[in-house]
Amino acid sequence: MTSGIHHITAITRKIQANVDFYVGFLGLRLVKRTAGYEDADQLHLLYGDAAASPGSLITFLAWEDGSPGRVGLGQPAEIALAIKPEAIGFWLTRALTHNITLTGPAQEFGEPVLRLKDPDGIIVKLVGETDVEGPAPHVTKDIAASDAIQRIRGATIFSEKPSETVAFIGGHFGYRQVAEVDGITRLAGETGDVLDIRNASGFWTSAPGTGTIDHIALRAPDRATVEAMAKRLADEDAGDTNMHDRTYFYSLYVREPGGSLLEYATDAPGMTVDEPPETLGSKLFVPRHFRADPEDVRARLPQFALPGEERITERDLPFVHRVYRPESPDGTAVVLLHGTGGNETSLLPFGVRLAPNAVLLSPRGRSVDEGYPRFFRRLTTVTFDQKDLVGEAEAFAAFMEGANAAYGLDPGKTLFVGYSNGANMIGAVMQLHPGLIRNAVLLRGMNVLESAPAVDLSGTNVLMLTGQSDPYGSYAAALETRLAAAGASVENRLVAAGHELGAADLDLAKAYRERIIG
Repeated sequence: MTSGIHHITAITRKIQANVDFYVGFLGLRLVKRTAGYEDADQLHLLYGDAAASPGSLITFLAWEDGSPGRVGLGQPAEIALAIKPEAIGFWLTRALTHNITLTGPAQEFGEPVLRLKDPDGIIVKLVGETDVEGPAPHVTKDIAASDAIQRIRGATIFSEKPSETVAFIGGHFGYRQVAEVDGITRLAGETGDVLDIRNASGFWTSAPGTGTIDHIALRAPDRATVEAMAKRLADEDAGDTNMHDRTYFYSLYVREPGGSLLEYATDAPGMTVDEPPETLGSKLFVPRHFRADPEDVRARLPQFALPGEERITERDLPFVHRVYRPESPDGTAVVLLHGTGGNETSLLPFGVRLAPNAVLLSPRGRSVDEGYPRFFRRLTTVTFDQKDLVGEAEAFAAFMEGANAAYGLDPGKTLFVGYSNGANMIGAVMQLHPGLIRNAVLLRGMNVLESAPAVDLSGTNVLMLTGQSDPYGSYAAALETRLAAAGASVENRLVAAGHELGAADLDLAKAYRERIIG
């Protein structure tokens, strides 16, 4: 049985910082960008050597602005990458000049090791491996072939059942025990990589989230071997398994006795099955089983730039937010405020269709109602926490002031689009901070302010789209009256719909935007 690591998958909170570290600093090649196979709204990036060789692949699921996880029992804890021993000095200097957190060099199992931390806090070890020769080290203008990362050296697994973990991996995946030092049992595969099983008894349990390693994938020669392994594991009652065709490999998942997730993945067909070697990693692929519009998926996924490419640097502002920059921006912008149950990605497809060449800015509401983000708290379905509403409107005004400066948005060429709770927030902000919002489309909006401040909204343009069968539709008139009384130009159109959005909303909003902004 041929044994070795196929890839290692982890989770990141900020994809741009992740790309800058693994491509910009470590010099790996971005070899694939896909939507997630379990969730099309989750970006999945794969880094590797110049040829995207199995055994060189480090992959990341992007949980943009997601909650941090906790490294602990039943989880891989470190990634080790092989370099030539004489390259240790190069990487020590490079880490110091790039302000990368590091310790070492130190000796581990007789090899020199530099321990680094990536932007999410994941430990990445650079290991000087004697006589290592990777199949296709990726060379950059800053990193010569002699200094480049050669391949994956290994990974560390925390287990409170180390002997069982060792027996399981050795018995099923062809690894053999080669050393044991200070509570760490080292297993070696036939391709030259290692798995270090650390006795972590008494340590806290792991928790999924950003900054953690999701799984280690081990190499299988072909699909028949994967299916035979699934039968063997079932016969041994080794726990739940599931098999998947991941386009680039066929695999199964299983948890070893200590709880860590392992994948068993075929080398073929590989990363070049849908992209030529010359352009690997340049195109986004959306798994067919979602039957999703690729443009909708693309709009919801976080954007990033490779080193040297033009980028929008996301700023630290009062609201978690997403910025979408089109290929040919026309100087206009659309700010999108989601409804209850949505988040900063929900309205991005609507925004792309509404204004294909506009910069999109989509914040996430900071109040939480039954686990869902909102822009302010509600007390009942039609009454709202006024103190929270006023405070969040003030925070949103500060957010927009910062966003206009950071992203170069022109308030006169910006359209605010809100749905449900987001529309209500826009209506409140217009009354509490007049002049901030000059053009708005309110989808299923209603008045939420209990007292009407005296403001001048002259020059403000508002389109309200109210569903004929919307149970909250009768509340829209009060908002229309308030805004019009303050001097805003308000159109309230009925659409043949309920509270949900449809094609008519997009068509009417698009025509309105073209009329008032151009």
